[in-house]
This record gives sequence, C-alpha cells and structure tokens, in this order.
Amino acid sequence: MVAAGLAAAAAAGYDPLLLEEAADARTPAPALRQAARRLGRQLLRTARATWPSAELDALAATRPHGAHQSVVLGLAARSAGLTPLDAAYAAVYESVSGPATATVRLLSLDPFDATAILARLAADLDHVAEQAADAAERVHTDGVAALPAVSAPMLDIAAEQHAARPMRLFAS
Repeated sequence: MVAAGLAAAAAAGYDPLLLEEAADARTPAPALRQAARRLGRQLLRTARATWPSAELDALAATRPHGAHQSVVLGLAARSAGLTPLDAAYAAVYESVSGPATATVRLLSLDPFDATAILARLAADLDHVAEQAADAAERVHTDGVAALPAVSAPMLDIAAEQHAARPMRLFAS
C-alpha cells in the first residue's frame, strides 16, 4: 500500500524529493531503505534509457546513490505516459510477485500454484491500487500525509536480521 501510494503520487507529478522524504519516514528499517534505493537506482537507469525525461534526469542528478524504487517507478510510469493508477498497479503487483517468486525458489512451490494464489488476490490488489491512486490525488492539497503510512514491524525486524547474516538469501 505504501509503495503504491508513493508510486501513484510520483506519477501524478508530486515533487519526488518530498516523496523521497515520505518514503524514508515510512521505511524505518535501514536495510529496507538501502534495498529500496539500490532497486530504485537500477530502475532509474533502465527508465532513463527507455523513457528519457527531464524528471528522471533531475532525480538521478539529485539522488546519485539511488532513490526509493516506488518513487522511481512512479516517475517512470509518468515518463511512459501512464496514469497514477497504472503506477499503483505496477507497485502493488511488484510487492506480491516478488515474494511469490521467492516461495517458488525457496520452498519448491509449484509455480502454477503461486500464480493461482496471485490470481485469487486480484480483487484485493485492485482495491489497494485504487486506494493508493485516490490518496495520490489528495497529495497536491493535503501533502504527503494523505499517503498510506501502514507498517509491518516484524518485516522491519526480519530485514535487519537478514542484512546482518553472513549468508543472505536475497539482496532485498
């Protein structure tokens, strides 16, 4: 929900640097902030090559060590001519497809079963994307406080524990 709101707000044209601050505030775990910026840096490089824009160039110049993936995703969507709702959908799908792929690799879950689970989540994913896009519409008048700010403390703790392990399973 948080990533979808940030992506939708970036796609709606809200100041990406203010969204960066909002992403930091909504991501208390340093390991998760670092992973989000690393993924954002990679996405920004790809987006600039695919959909060149002054906004992407400006973000790259002001955040040379990376911007949050969700903010970059929203700017990339904007550069590609997509809507805030499209950006929210992309963020929502990315946030569930990654863990589904991990379960296939780590637990040897049948890929078709994982895909079926994602398909059954479609209505919930629609709802989350729509809520995120609605929140993004309010950002221009209400500021970043309009964006979702839900938390998952156990994920933050697990991310920090994973980052400290000598042998990590995934980079993010």
